[in-house]
Amino acid sequence: MGSLLTGVTGLKAHQTMLDVAGNNLSNVNTLAYKTGRTTFADLLGQTLQPAMGPSEALGGTNPQQIGSGVTVGAIDRDMTQGHLENTGQALDLAIEGEGYFVVNDGERNLYTRAGAFEVDSEYYLVDPNTGFRVQRIGDTGVADGFQSPANDAIRVPHDTALPAQGTRNISFTGNLSADESGPTTNTVSSTNRFTTGGGNEALDGTLIADLDQADSLVNGDTITITGTRRDGTEVNTSMAIDPDTTTMGDLLDALNTQFTDSSAQLYNGRIRVTDDEAGYSRTNVNLGFNGSGSLEMPNYFQLDEAGGEAAKTASVEIYNTQGVSHVMSVAFVKTDAPNTWDMVVTAITGDVSSLDNRRVEGIQFSADDGSFAGLSEQGESALQMTFGHDPNNLRTIDIDLGSAGSHDGLTQFGGDSTVFPSSQDGYSAGWLSDLSVTREGELMGVFTNGVRKDLATLRLATFQNPGALESVGNNYYEASANSGSPVPTQAQAAGAGSIRGGSLEKSNVDVATEFVNLIQAQNGFQANARTITVTSEILRELTGLIR
Repeated sequence: MGSLLTGVTGLKAHQTMLDVAGNNLSNVNTLAYKTGRTTFADLLGQTLQPAMGPSEALGGTNPQQIGSGVTVGAIDRDMTQGHLENTGQALDLAIEGEGYFVVNDGERNLYTRAGAFEVDSEYYLVDPNTGFRVQRIGDTGVADGFQSPANDAIRVPHDTALPAQGTRNISFTGNLSADESGPTTNTVSSTNRFTTGGGNEALDGTLIADLDQADSLVNGDTITITGTRRDGTEVNTSMAIDPDTTTMGDLLDALNTQFTDSSAQLYNGRIRVTDDEAGYSRTNVNLGFNGSGSLEMPNYFQLDEAGGEAAKTASVEIYNTQGVSHVMSVAFVKTDAPNTWDMVVTAITGDVSSLDNRRVEGIQFSADDGSFAGLSEQGESALQMTFGHDPNNLRTIDIDLGSAGSHDGLTQFGGDSTVFPSSQDGYSAGWLSDLSVTREGELMGVFTNGVRKDLATLRLATFQNPGALESVGNNYYEASANSGSPVPTQAQAAGAGSIRGGSLEKSNVDVATEFVNLIQAQNGFQANARTITVTSEILRELTGLIR
């Protein structure tokens, strides 16, 4: 009877092997499916005679044992990576190396390598087959309002505008020619035109009270005159207005009295102040008004030409806090000190209320290797201005010219001047238009304003023994007592692999191997069935002896 039971165990074991091979073949096209493998172990039935050790007269004997069949020792999985197939879909994700995506079903975290994700109607990144939400790690996207600090599910902010950001930093790079020579003459002019009679340009003899820009002027009203002369000394004075006698010519005379190295005149209704000589100059003019009446004065004087021993101009688009763009023009002017330049703002388009600090002074270079050597003691690497939409708040823009002692920003070599703005951090408002995922697992959004922002960091999990994970269906696993606890991380960290966007991991089923397994299972089943058949015939023969 023992051989019958032994044959039955063989039939059951090989039926299990057949089931596993069939399941592998049925999942040959399942995303990230891991091949199952059946291994057998023998069953010990009884020991007829134990082993005996040798004596002085006799040698030892081996044990005599009869097995009672076979059992399935283990059904384990081949956790090696499957082939990665390119799909071109931005949210199809595959892991190259170790690790699992983390999703949440509302109560618990589950783990998967099948990364065919989509965005649902509430803008969450989910597995569309189950609706389970993909989880994130870290604080990426929280400061920008893309992610909630109270929720680890990843939101894709198609419904949220990226607010505008005013420019706070501008970087310049390139060369300022060490041998360039060509002195320029400093000329400044008012940003507004002074007119009379409904638009005719003002002349020297025009009464200030008759200007289109003036209203209800009275004795005691004053015009303030501030700025700096050619040599950098400050100007700070005022001129009293008599509505009946004070003319634009009187204002020009007051300017000529203060700016002794320059001459002031009206040109097409604008006040223009021009240095008497070419070369390095810091001439700058500002006009203001104090009084009970009103007089529209220029917000600032633009530099028609910046005075220097040589000059190189550049332009950069900057943004105010509402995302309105302004083109800021600057000039790099060579000073009369060796290896020293200034950067000065010449003009800004759009509604600018004031230009309070327009010059970065004392940009110094090494005489040895032409590297940027930092600013002189009086130099400040920041510009200050106010914009028309918010005239009460002074905005500061920091200027980055490189690292002192290096060549990563501005340089001073011979040849042409090639300086240009390499970056600025302002932008207008925008909406999410495209998505991509980096190899480090950063979900990156591209907005309609051209800005790229990191929206979230995908959470991965690694396990000490991933082969012990328990399958719970739908390509998901959960931790078991033997898998070890999940170690949360991001891609390319803590042993986790990298993420390939636009790809999916296929199953690692080898069809040829599974066909061989089917044949082996069939042969084993047939052999054990034959054992039962032979035993049955012997038993039939035995029962025939008593007839």
